[in-house]
Amino acid sequence: MPVVGMVGGGQLARMTAAAAVGLGATFRVLAESANESAALVTHDVAIGSHLSLPDIAAFAAECDVITFDHEHVPGAILAELESAGVLVRPGSAALGYTQNKLAMRERLSSLGVPCPRFAPVVSVADVEKFAAGSWPVVLKAVRGGYDGKGVWVCDSAVEAAEVISHGIPLLAEEFVPFRRELAALVAMSPSGQGAAYPVVQTIQVDGICREVIAPAPGLDPDLAIEAEAMALGIAAQLGVTGLLAVELFETRAGGLLANELAMRPHNSGHWTIEGAVTSQFEQHLRAVLDLPLGSCVPAGTFTVMANLLGGTDPDVFDRYIHVMAADPTVKVHFYGKEVRQGRKIGHVTIVGGPGDSVESLRDRARRAASYLRWGTEDGE
Repeated sequence: MPVVGMVGGGQLARMTAAAAVGLGATFRVLAESANESAALVTHDVAIGSHLSLPDIAAFAAECDVITFDHEHVPGAILAELESAGVLVRPGSAALGYTQNKLAMRERLSSLGVPCPRFAPVVSVADVEKFAAGSWPVVLKAVRGGYDGKGVWVCDSAVEAAEVISHGIPLLAEEFVPFRRELAALVAMSPSGQGAAYPVVQTIQVDGICREVIAPAPGLDPDLAIEAEAMALGIAAQLGVTGLLAVELFETRAGGLLANELAMRPHNSGHWTIEGAVTSQFEQHLRAVLDLPLGSCVPAGTFTVMANLLGGTDPDVFDRYIHVMAADPTVKVHFYGKEVRQGRKIGHVTIVGGPGDSVESLRDRARRAASYLRWGTEDGE
């Protein structure tokens, strides 16, 4: 079996390692330390930096293909690896659009993909011109933002000035009064085979995904098909190999706007471990190895995933036992991370049967996540 190397030792690599076992693939991880999430559970771990060409080149020399659990490897390093004959999936050209939000917006717009109105800005005057008296305006860091970081909703020129003072490249976007947030997750193989999971609804709090409902309840079937086709089209046009997650706004007028892209396993797809025939982690491996893609058919009527954030008490074991006993259908995944207030340390998933309503599943998932975090089922 070929050797797959994943650059980055976070929870995405940790869960991909588990999927590699089932496929029989040899899996390696490049982690920054032996205490990273994936390094704790993976046999073959190299310690090195994703910012170091020598470290990544030495790691790649022992792999047949390399892929990523984050988007932070510099494009120049990826291009150098490709010129040396390393098989990089997705490639540097595709990944560049996840590393530069302005380039992503410009490329998607050129493809006719509906996006929020945007413009690069360097001064308060630029922001005011963009706003044209209509506030709020969203300012985004062109590079490096994630989980709500690098995104500012500004209600005035004064607030925009504070963001401008950071001295980082920015773009301005219109504030979209969306109905809800959706995500379309697809896979594309080098042979051109594509596969699409059901479109999901994501619930964000303070820029962090807190819940995922699969499939998105009440979504018009035609709109679901449109979202899946949009994601598959983007994957094909950008030359993506592996998974592509397209975060979407469902507008109050009933249309779709593309918000963000990720070319790796994604938080909106964690539900697939129990909730789909093929998990997103197995699917990503299948794609980068150019194996036939797996079925994306859901395993239940609805699946709810709730992210588990750290609370004030780092000892979760006793609470874990309570959750397992209180609801044996709950699946809990821990990431092996030190518990810190507000940090993602795991997630819980519940797959619904024919008699389960979406709200009952959400309630059970929230109660489980709350108890694990706070020791009470009615916490935040």
